[in-house]
Amino acid sequence: MTPRYVYVNVNIGCKVRVGRTGAAGRSLHWLNRNCEWNFVMTTETMNIREMCDAFDVTPRTLRFYEAKELLFPMREGQKRLFTKRDRARLKLILRGKRFGFALEEIRQLLDLYHMDDGQETQLSKSYELAEKHLADMEAQKAELEEAIGELKQQMEWGAAKLDALAKQKTAAA
Repeated sequence: MTPRYVYVNVNIGCKVRVGRTGAAGRSLHWLNRNCEWNFVMTTETMNIREMCDAFDVTPRTLRFYEAKELLFPMREGQKRLFTKRDRARLKLILRGKRFGFALEEIRQLLDLYHMDDGQETQLSKSYELAEKHLADMEAQKAELEEAIGELKQQMEWGAAKLDALAKQKTAAA
């Protein structure tokens, strides 16, 4: 993780100018003759390689999620810088995919985050979708257990048949 600095200049006229560390670590400076307050805030960002290593995904996966507008990394030239928000979103995306959620469902849930209801809408919609997916997964599990049971029966029958054939060969010899 690479620490980055965001410089926020606020002058008395209530203009806000935001810049961040430029290429090769040089900070961007603005000249302003008005009286102003300068605040420096650190933001932890990760480049694409660090994100790949942290979440065990490929760069192609991250670019795909960016193209689908699920992630919104900052750009510094051609370089993608992922913020804490992007990391949280990726964690939720990967968890949703693991639970069988479609990307569109995941997008809708992520978009509900910024509603001004204390995340009640997001949580209730997530819970509703989770119930649906849990029911689907349990049905798949039951079907899989049934198929496993049938396969075991067929294997027992095959093993018995092979034993019988082997006994016939030894008896004939």
